Amino acid sequence: MKSLSPEKKAEIARRFTEAIPHCSALGMSLDEIGEGEALISMPYDTRFIGDPRTGVIHGGAVSALMDTCCGAAVMSHPDAPAITATIDLRIDYMRPATPGQAIRARATCYRVTKSVAFVRAVAMDDDDDRPVATATGTFTADHSPSRRSSEALS
Repeated sequence: MKSLSPEKKAEIARRFTEAIPHCSALGMSLDEIGEGEALISMPYDTRFIGDPRTGVIHGGAVSALMDTCCGAAVMSHPDAPAITATIDLRIDYMRPATPGQAIRARATCYRVTKSVAFVRAVAMDDDDDRPVATATGTFTADHSPSRRSSEALS
């Protein structure tokens, strides 16, 4: 089976991300994708406040943003299959996101083995010099024919 072009993999990752209901509910926007890198933004929304006293966005919304961004980075990596699932994701919250500011996650898939892809990510708001959170994760990279998106999405 021939491998997919980087452009096709990026398009599959974009369509997959846009089709996930929680991405839509959280207002996520896939801003950049390709060659194992992704950037996804999420606007500030009072529906997702975790602390009503401060207006800070709940960590679960930040977690969903980072997980989705990491998955998109894997899906667009040249050596990974275009379908993936989270195996493990560790998120370190560095500070509360600034109320009223959008949050952006940037993820890089830096290594792909026969069965696992490794990813790093950072989430930032408009205070770009201080991360909101960082993440490291592992995602499936099953290359078997039944998992290939070229068959599933053609």
